Amino acid sequence: MGYLIGTDEAGYGPNLGPLVISATVWEAPDGVGGEDLFDRLSHVITQEPNHPATDGGRVAMADSKRLYKPGKGLRNLERGLLAALGLLSHRPRTWRGVWQVLARESLDQMRSIPWYAEHDMPAPLDCDAEEIESAIGALETGLSAAGVRLVAVQSRAIFEPEFNDLIERHESKGTALSHQTLALAAREISSLPDGPISVICDKHGGRDRYAGLLQHHFPEWLVEVCGEGREQSTYRFGPPERRVHVCFRTKAESCLPAALASMASKYLRELAMRALNDYWSRRVPNLQPTAGYPQDAKRFRIDIAEAQKHLHIADRVLWRMR
Repeated sequence: MGYLIGTDEAGYGPNLGPLVISATVWEAPDGVGGEDLFDRLSHVITQEPNHPATDGGRVAMADSKRLYKPGKGLRNLERGLLAALGLLSHRPRTWRGVWQVLARESLDQMRSIPWYAEHDMPAPLDCDAEEIESAIGALETGLSAAGVRLVAVQSRAIFEPEFNDLIERHESKGTALSHQTLALAAREISSLPDGPISVICDKHGGRDRYAGLLQHHFPEWLVEVCGEGREQSTYRFGPPERRVHVCFRTKAESCLPAALASMASKYLRELAMRALNDYWSRRVPNLQPTAGYPQDAKRFRIDIAEAQKHLHIADRVLWRMR
């Protein structure tokens, strides 16, 4: 048996709200790669938004952009992601409970940011809990039959003040993303027993060369460059009994481990934006909500400027510099 790790992020481009990076870990038979899991699990997982009653009970897991559209609700994200958490014996019932399961370290940071500090609400938000239980049962049966096991789903949320600190330190948003992604991947790798490990990451900011970054996060091993190019860059390191293969590729979400990571990142970011919009809408009459992306974020910033000044909230806490 070997281990498959996929990473992906949500919130790289916005000026408001967190950048969220997630990693998922799977155990699969030898020779089964991350790019094989969708085919191997096609009897229980679909990459298309669906209704299980008309799709044989299959669970939608895919790039979050395929499962979530602004204004269309979180049902497809919730059903797949919360069912995956159910496989790990987690059944969060509140907004804060989801953060506790996926990104526990975030709770300390949230206490110092007004729109997250006291926010909570029931979960799931848009999907029926019984539907999630049904999906958990389908996944348990389907993964077992395929000899596949979900091992972990973990996220790292970088809120506005820390994001600004990281940009000042690295002088590049792409470099900051790469360092935080590899730190999360390294943490998951360190928790695994011996066996081959394959890591699939989405490319970061158009970067093609990652050897130096990998060497920084895995200094005990010599990182071997297998190939570097526009479509993918691949590397190997580690001892024979624990060989690690890392691939940075475009459209990594076409592989299930990265797709589920995409879902976790997007879901947490949407939860965060609901908290931010709720906080400001209770203080600014008739305020239109925002998704935090640059053009609309500038409008939102102007709309809340008077309230922000009155509340003595520093720009550094609210606004991401890049």
